[in-house]
Amino acid sequence: MGIMGRTDISKFRIADVIAKKRDGGALSPEEIRHVIKAAMIGQAQDSQLGALLMAIRLQGMNEEETMTLTKEMVASGCVLKWPEEWSGLLVDKHSTGGVGDKVSLPLAPALAACGCKVPMISGRGLGHTGGTLDKLESIPGYSSQQSPEQMLQILTSVGCCIVGQSKNLVPADKIFYEIRDVTATVDSLPLITASIISKKVAEGISALILDVKFGAAAQSPTIEEAKQLANSLVDVGISLGIPTIALITNMDTPIGRCIGNSIEILEALECLEGRGPEDLRELVLHTGGYLLWLSGQVDSEAQGAEKIANVLRDGSALQCFRKMLEAQGVKAEIARTLSSSSNLGKTTLREELTVSKAGTVELIRARPIAEILNDLGAGRKKATDVINHRVGAELLVRVGQHVEKGTPWIRVYYEKPLLQDTQRQTLQNALCISEQPAFTPPSLIRDVINRQCKKE
Repeated sequence: MGIMGRTDISKFRIADVIAKKRDGGALSPEEIRHVIKAAMIGQAQDSQLGALLMAIRLQGMNEEETMTLTKEMVASGCVLKWPEEWSGLLVDKHSTGGVGDKVSLPLAPALAACGCKVPMISGRGLGHTGGTLDKLESIPGYSSQQSPEQMLQILTSVGCCIVGQSKNLVPADKIFYEIRDVTATVDSLPLITASIISKKVAEGISALILDVKFGAAAQSPTIEEAKQLANSLVDVGISLGIPTIALITNMDTPIGRCIGNSIEILEALECLEGRGPEDLRELVLHTGGYLLWLSGQVDSEAQGAEKIANVLRDGSALQCFRKMLEAQGVKAEIARTLSSSSNLGKTTLREELTVSKAGTVELIRARPIAEILNDLGAGRKKATDVINHRVGAELLVRVGQHVEKGTPWIRVYYEKPLLQDTQRQTLQNALCISEQPAFTPPSLIRDVINRQCKKE
């Protein structure tokens, strides 16, 4: 499927479109279509697109403009087509990015074990947030590059796949995103909305759940900003025919105990074995529960969450995960023997830091930990950086726990570069100890944006 419409390129000047948005005007569907087409055929300069994106970042877009931009991004490439009998079973999830966020890894196979089809198109880490593909590629042989025909085959035999974005799927978004990344326009609400929802529409799914994070380690610092983004995403998703719900979740403290690439695979396997950290299980159960309800397979989110819990408990989700690994290039022996007790990608150097004073763990700041791990090689500062999948950290204490002075609280796995004293101090400052009594931390899920007509 090619670019929608045959707009006459000579009818508009990119400079005029830029000036109109710069001055606060609303762009017409024809003007937006013209910009997308000009970008696709190379008739819009990067400097012009950067200027337009900055004008959108400063002036915003109304609902109609955002909708049109999303539709035109979808139309810039192909839309995946699936067998008619899968109608209603095709589901996906998107997270706005966090530290230790490995929810997709157990969620996709758990949904597949419940009878869903999950064509999950994921990304790589950039900055302090991790990427699902980077985590999976720490498993020897895993290939994230699968053609639509290969995806169909994997979904038919396994029920889920986790792949990278192909060049034919929303190519306009790739052009725009690369420019956004270097022009300080990544945080524009309409641009985020169009980027996320266009890819999900192009996936051909029938239900979508969004995990919109807020906090010190999130794209949205405040819950109000996260709700604003979530409302925009949900509105556009529903308007384009995808039943959509958003969870508003906190991202101050890392999710689970592990941060890194290979080490997060091991923790995801714990979850797939019916164990693992409670906060990770909570997100997997509720995200999956809402998707099963949204796609009409259960009568309530609670029933859906119980169904997800059952497939984690009985091993069927783990079997789906192993089959997915094999289908995407991992040798059968590795896929079969991979478990939470595996020695996957462990580094030669490891170091534990200890608690400096007795008290209760009030907060473990996610962002500085992630930034130090990135400096040690776990992440990227730019898209072309090569990462070390083995670098990571394991939290040895949890929020709400009482600890004594000298208790080990974090174990860092690294190679080269070596951990420096200034980095040790930054990590120590990430642990916040108070004198309050031990407590049970609140749920990570703080709100749900749900405009579906179904009744729980």
